[in-house]
Amino acid sequence: MSDNRPTTGIAARARAAHDLIKPELPVAAGACVVVGEVIASGSMPGSSILILGFLVGFFISATAMISNDYFDLEVDRINHPTRPLPSGRISAKEVMILALLFSVAGLIAAGLLGTLPMLLALAMWAVSNLYNWRYKETGLLGNMMVAFCLSQLFILGGVAVGRLDNPLLWTFAALIFVFDLGEEIAGGAMDMEGDRKRSSRSIALLYGRRNALLLSGLLFSLFVLISLIPFLMGWLGSALLFIIVPMDLVILYFASRLMASRGPEEGRMRIRQLYLSTMVFIIGLTAACIVQLMITARSVP
Repeated sequence: MSDNRPTTGIAARARAAHDLIKPELPVAAGACVVVGEVIASGSMPGSSILILGFLVGFFISATAMISNDYFDLEVDRINHPTRPLPSGRISAKEVMILALLFSVAGLIAAGLLGTLPMLLALAMWAVSNLYNWRYKETGLLGNMMVAFCLSQLFILGGVAVGRLDNPLLWTFAALIFVFDLGEEIAGGAMDMEGDRKRSSRSIALLYGRRNALLLSGLLFSLFVLISLIPFLMGWLGSALLFIIVPMDLVILYFASRLMASRGPEEGRMRIRQLYLSTMVFIIGLTAACIVQLMITARSVP
């Protein structure tokens, strides 16, 4: 069993906090809120709205990452023993203090954006923490709770600028929901050993690893189909397909490699590749939307 005494030293504690939060994910969450603001408003909002939106996404997402490790301690002793908490690099008390500070910061930033952003941020905070505390073992329901929270990052951007009528905003939300649902189901197929310890009802444990990965692959294929809707509906110029189609092909390639993975380590690597390629995809689609907005703005007398 790992020694759970916290590692001493400021640098070591800072590194443990960094590994606990996994800042690249909260940064991506904050960026999603900013993208939602830009797409929903059809222009570049004020700097204060952009900054506050980013901070809400960052802190709410980081809180979910922190509480996840707190509630997953026993399972992580099996699946991820080198994580900060099971390895003893940070204490449970310190984890809870960080979660409290990040929660307060995120909700204050949301409150500064307005009542509706505050309510939506609070709902996302509640659902993500309920998932970590109680509903992770429910399998598909828990997977959908995580996907819901991530998809609402874009909607939060629309709420922050008071615009929810842009169909591109909902397309982005649908893309993230479908992708994350596929990723969560695939992740369950890689964590079967630890999930058995907590009596999880994951798709992989109920119906087998192969079927879980097949369902995950179908969801990634649905992601690609949804990504074509803005072009089929004429919301984005067809010339931008030269950017989106290659990205779709990369995602399909990594999805096929995930379905063919032979073990948890290879599977986690493929999931990581899918995540990174999807982030590139979202950046590319965002750039396409911004270009389209700029062209439309210049054409208006």
